[in-house]
Amino acid sequence: MKVAIFGTQFYERDYFNKYNIDNTHELTFFNEQLTAETAFLAKSFQAVCVFVTDKIDKNCIEKLAEIGVKLIDLRSAGFNNVDLEAAKNNNIKVVRVPAYSPQAVAEHAVAMILTLNRKTHKAYNQVRENNFSLQKLMGFNLFEKTVGVVGTGKIGRAFCNIMLGFGCKIIAYDIKENEGLKQKGVQYKTFDELLSQSDIISIHCPLTPKTNHIFDKKAFDKIKKGAMIINTSRGGIINSEDAIVALKKEQIGYLGLDVYENESNLFFKDLSQTIIQDDVFERLLSFNNVLITPHQAFYTQEAVTEIAKITIKNFTDFEKDLPLENEVIL
Repeated sequence: MKVAIFGTQFYERDYFNKYNIDNTHELTFFNEQLTAETAFLAKSFQAVCVFVTDKIDKNCIEKLAEIGVKLIDLRSAGFNNVDLEAAKNNNIKVVRVPAYSPQAVAEHAVAMILTLNRKTHKAYNQVRENNFSLQKLMGFNLFEKTVGVVGTGKIGRAFCNIMLGFGCKIIAYDIKENEGLKQKGVQYKTFDELLSQSDIISIHCPLTPKTNHIFDKKAFDKIKKGAMIINTSRGGIINSEDAIVALKKEQIGYLGLDVYENESNLFFKDLSQTIIQDDVFERLLSFNNVLITPHQAFYTQEAVTEIAKITIKNFTDFEKDLPLENEVIL
């Protein structure tokens, strides 16, 4: 099957070619992101493969349908960037990689917690300048702290298990409670209870119309003053402008972001010689208690391997008219 892979990152070609056994599929890599303006590049292809930064809206999907594309294969778990209704109306199947390595994302969330708490990034820079002072480097014990987990899917569960190992008290919020976590001592609470009781909040829910900006001024006003918030899920879950106000008021004590709601114009690019035009992002960067990483939580050898394997399998299942176990259904 001929597949157009959009928004190709530097590391992806080798992995996709490695697991495209015997060149079963004809893969063509494009650096361009898939949008309505670049959809014409998929002409003569049966399938497109996209990433979280691609914009597959109704206009884009209609153009894909016009040129004969029958499959959109997301090499990610999230699918909020695809207009599923438009895809259904245009008889285009949508598949994804539902779970590539929950541990990768969960471990990165923990790394952000430890970095913000113990200020290892600041200590590293100080020591390189022969500054061995301990001033402004004090952290706090994670032991017996209350950690709120929003979303207990595969990643959220992996995160809970790690934090239980630190001796934390884990409370969680999800529309579906997990019995396995409850047996381990995790307590499910209402969203408001989680906000008011947590010393640390880690976000692991998908971005949907219901979760879009679920962390806004109302939510920030309910958190413990000085609480830490970590988001390795989707940027749109946090209202960035409201977060800035809460940071200025010191309502948010620490903020760790691996995702940002307008990241498509920033992340996965080298903009080191560019003046960033996003004033909200620049304001977030200016806070000394904010840590931002470039959507790298998923980026481990194991995770990238699984993404390539499952993505290729999705192509094969579609081509052979097999059941699409990873289909996203509206």
